[in-house]
Amino acid sequence: MQYDIAAIIQGYAQGYFLMADDNDGLSWYGSRDRTLIPLDERFRYPKSLQRVLNQERFTVAINRDFPAVVAGCANRETTWISEELKEIYFLLHETGFAYSFETWQGDELAGGILGIVIGGAFIGESMFYRIPESSKVAMVKLVERLRQRQFVLFDAQMMNPHLERFGAYGIGDEAYQALLQKALQRRCSLV
Repeated sequence: MQYDIAAIIQGYAQGYFLMADDNDGLSWYGSRDRTLIPLDERFRYPKSLQRVLNQERFTVAINRDFPAVVAGCANRETTWISEELKEIYFLLHETGFAYSFETWQGDELAGGILGIVIGGAFIGESMFYRIPESSKVAMVKLVERLRQRQFVLFDAQMMNPHLERFGAYGIGDEAYQALLQKALQRRCSLV
């Protein structure tokens, strides 16, 4: 199947995201409330995670094994990442828009975050872990990287208790769109 990458990126740039429904059909979704991971002093994490970070049990990499991260994110009882959406992620990856931010323990992929980068926006699509704490370490290291690279926004799309522990907060659509437009003016690179 042929996909219009420019149109897909345009959809994300307008604040929408793709998800497969129960019948594996792809649709665009928007939300009146978005969840952001703060890139300022509001970002926080549990003290127990600081010990894990100090132990340096994990190394981080970007795009070392993109297909494995997509597979890890899709490997759930109920997943919104269909085969078609995987194809789109691979195309976005090939064209420089989709990235995997990974944690490794030696030669073993421990966990990772799948995201789309447009300008100064990192749109987190999904995350997974195989080794406990690895996706949390990925989150901390990714935020550090986004700060270093002057990103404006880390969109986590929907709130959950896991993200709340990192200081994630909800933002209304109007404020989100304004921040997204500011982010799109930046030229940021994850690598």
